[in-house]
Amino acid sequence: MTDADRPPLPPFTRETAARKVQAAEDAWNTRDPRKVSLAYSQDSVWRNRDTFVTGRAQIVELLTAKWRREEEYALRKDLWAFDGNRIAVRFQYECRDTDGQWWRSYGNELWEFDEHGLMTRREASINDVPIEEKERRILGPRPDAERGRSFPVE
Repeated sequence: MTDADRPPLPPFTRETAARKVQAAEDAWNTRDPRKVSLAYSQDSVWRNRDTFVTGRAQIVELLTAKWRREEEYALRKDLWAFDGNRIAVRFQYECRDTDGQWWRSYGNELWEFDEHGLMTRREASINDVPIEEKERRILGPRPDAERGRSFPVE
């Protein structure tokens, strides 16, 4: 292992894939674009909805703009499948837009990692559903008591 490694490293087991997914959830819930970008290779390729970006600088730009629009963002990710250096994830997040409308977003991500555990490819498909504030279910980062449990689709 080197200083550049981002464990857990592939090939993934169920346990290490689940740890990788939880680490990603925790990082994204910080809403710190620079911190989040460190999990990706320098030349990481993303498809996020209809946007395509390459490299950490563009990832930081995308996330900075995202979290300016998506206030009170809170995320849950669940491991869906894994094989070798790939992980599939389903996720849900909630946020409020600048007009005050609450949204729940559902999506799937496909991840591919290099030998250092850095994500080299991320493809995200996401659908948004308007919700009322009283319908919110994701209220900040995942509490310790919920770690390791799948988050229900509703």
